[in-house]
Amino acid sequence: MQRILIIGCSGAGKSTFARRLHQIFPQLELIYLDRYYWRPGWVEPPKEEWEVLVKELITRENWIMDGGYTGTIHLRAPRADIIYFFDFPTWLCLWRALKRIISNKLGLAKRPDMTEGCPERFDWEFFHFILIYNQKYKPRILKIFQDIDLDPQKLVYVKNDREVRQILSKLSAESRN
Repeated sequence: MQRILIIGCSGAGKSTFARRLHQIFPQLELIYLDRYYWRPGWVEPPKEEWEVLVKELITRENWIMDGGYTGTIHLRAPRADIIYFFDFPTWLCLWRALKRIISNKLGLAKRPDMTEGCPERFDWEFFHFILIYNQKYKPRILKIFQDIDLDPQKLVYVKNDREVRQILSKLSAESRN
């Protein structure tokens, strides 16, 4: 595996999984898309500029790429050797997002996957996104996979923390052999 893509709802644990994968495969560049997308003050880039940047990122030889960004999955998925789709329950994603915000506000945690100048904040739009993700965005992503004729062997659905631990354990054991 030279290019690993991790997608799914905010709060599902994609960034934590990406960091753990990077510990197993330190030779793969760790790319947090949030760091490339957001500008200080939570400013979004123009769509065309974002697509150009994503096209540049996916041409790199090897990577672990963490980030949902449905609008560029059609670019990223074909280039990936494997895609981990974090398909977690909405309630868990909401809880984890809220917990992350509180931990950050209390100074207990800092997100290494986020752009400087984008502090954690409580944002109704963000929570609404998480709330509708499985009904609105997940079907869009699955449709994109169909439209680009994605090889189903490249796609791994991850539905809970037990599966995360099993994947990491298996990959860790394989990397030592």
